[in-house]
Amino acid sequence: MVQPSFSLTGKVALVTGASRGLGQGMAVGLAEAGADVIGAGISNMTETREQVEALGRTFYEIKADLSEAMAAKQLVIEAINQAGKIDILVNNAGIIKRSEAESFSDEDWNAVINVNLNSVFQLCREVGQHMLERGSGKIINIASMLSFQGGLRVPAYTASKHAVAGLTKSLANEWVSKGINVNAIAPGYMETDNTEALRANEERNAYITSRIPKGEWGKPEDLKGPVVFLASDASSYVNGHILCVDGGWMSS
Repeated sequence: MVQPSFSLTGKVALVTGASRGLGQGMAVGLAEAGADVIGAGISNMTETREQVEALGRTFYEIKADLSEAMAAKQLVIEAINQAGKIDILVNNAGIIKRSEAESFSDEDWNAVINVNLNSVFQLCREVGQHMLERGSGKIINIASMLSFQGGLRVPAYTASKHAVAGLTKSLANEWVSKGINVNAIAPGYMETDNTEALRANEERNAYITSRIPKGEWGKPEDLKGPVVFLASDASSYVNGHILCVDGGWMSS
């Protein structure tokens, strides 16, 4: 039985990048706690839909390419039209491009910053207006270990995730007195499509695993508890926080 302060019954959550990986794990976790889910993205979401609906929750699917101008605004309009409201926003969608910094192209830089930062701000702004009108809401951005560290061969991703952490704190300061909590989750090294190249590199994989005190990579379901906590009344006095879910990486 879900404790009342953790229950999301009657809530509607918008989750970007919900088709697989971390987004799917969080969408299902929110549904397990009682929320209906709006999944937004460019990929097929049949699997996520089936898991959410198997829990007795409603799943709304919206195709949205957040690299396109006006996509965030149009997504929020359509989400509210379909579901009636947005109580929870999870800004999960993101991309990564890898190259040595000296040869990192403007095209790749702009693509990463546009999706990982610009669209995050735009969605926070558009959903934030809706939440301000209603006097309540929970916004959860997805940061990264590279919100704190530099990484290798990922300058745009690192810059974008540092910026997401700063944006989270800035919006938290502005909106908490108006009923909106803004926080972020910083996943550690997780088994997702984005990390496939790292896990395929035996040397890098062994090094990363050796640095994680838990001794293993995380999985999407490891974000279920954290996202439910930050989306629920249980975290009403938590604001502007970057919650590391990393198997102890940042403490090592």
